[in-house]
Amino acid sequence: MIRSINIFLICTSVAMLAGVYTLKFSIEGTASERTALSAKISDQEGQLSLLKADWAVLNQPGHVAPIIKRHQAELAVAPVAQAQFGAFADLPMRPARPDTAAMDALFEAIADGIDPIDAILELEGIE
Repeated sequence: MIRSINIFLICTSVAMLAGVYTLKFSIEGTASERTALSAKISDQEGQLSLLKADWAVLNQPGHVAPIIKRHQAELAVAPVAQAQFGAFADLPMRPARPDTAAMDALFEAIADGIDPIDAILELEGIE
């Protein structure tokens, strides 16, 4: 009986040892993959910062102005003239203030029960 229990425990120990070794190598593989990804991300962040610096230099007016002057005829661009912005005289006038006396008379007529539309139709002879 003791002998069979010992054999069972030895087999179980060997199986558990194999599982632990498999888990160890799996974790090492994951760790090396993580390290490689971190290095790749760091490299790409460096490239991105370099591209942002290039973009900032290329967008400066001192760099863009000579290019625009060189290609001004082909692009049909010109500096903005003040007339392109318009003038105050071009703005539409404010609407006239409403006739408050006529509006008050209309509301009083409605309050008295007189329908102003019926009154207009009666004056024009329309039923």
